[in-house]
Amino acid sequence: MHDGNEADGTTPGVAVRKRRKGIYILPNLFTLAALFGGFYAIVMAMNGRFDAAATGVFAAMVLDSLDGRVARMTNTQSAFGEQMDSLSDMVSFGAAPALIAYEWALRGLGRWGWIAGFVYCACAALRLARFNVNTSVVDKRYFQGLPSPAAAALVMGFIWVANDAGFQGAELAWPMFAVALYAGLTMVTNVPFYSFKDVKLKQTVPFVAVVAIALGIAVINIHPPAVLFSLFVVYGFSGYVVYAWRRWHGQPTSVISTSTDEPDERGLHH
Repeated sequence: MHDGNEADGTTPGVAVRKRRKGIYILPNLFTLAALFGGFYAIVMAMNGRFDAAATGVFAAMVLDSLDGRVARMTNTQSAFGEQMDSLSDMVSFGAAPALIAYEWALRGLGRWGWIAGFVYCACAALRLARFNVNTSVVDKRYFQGLPSPAAAALVMGFIWVANDAGFQGAELAWPMFAVALYAGLTMVTNVPFYSFKDVKLKQTVPFVAVVAIALGIAVINIHPPAVLFSLFVVYGFSGYVVYAWRRWHGQPTSVISTSTDEPDERGLHH
């Protein structure tokens, strides 16, 4: 007869050391840096530096897009990293844009102002939670609703452009109200937005593609606030164009269960 220890493959009298669950440094450094971008944006807004606040959120967007890719490239994915990324996104793309928009313009609208800010913040939380539970059933080529970084870019891009043009927040309170509501509510719709996840960075590309990227960087440098905001406005409406096109051609408009492939961007809440 064999006792329980032998059945488990262990030797009696020998202490078994459990394997410790570690935290990978590299991808979480990117996540922490993105979190700092959101925190920095809030602090800058409190000090009236809204251009710097917008820069902080856009920097957080770049860093957020890298953490998951770095984790996959280095084979350092973890459940801790997924949760950390989700919490970071909520701060940088949920709470930060709502608070900055309120501080810049919505404060003057009284209760309507904080309602608009809260709606945006709540929709960001709902968007991130839905992404977490729907990861395995959503077509990886599309996002279900406007991704939270793009919603934050709409809000912060509007503030950045208007502030750069010399407008005071109080002058654009109602337009800011409309932008915040549009960005927030679009996050929780079922409208499909292209995810760019099927773009393979490890594959070779034609030389003309590299030239196009260089030209794109040059165009952005002409006037970053206007160019970046214009790009995200186009993206912010693109989902409705895709939705209408699918409806017109009688194709399914939902991104749920339209693909048998499991999304490969677990933990990236875009």
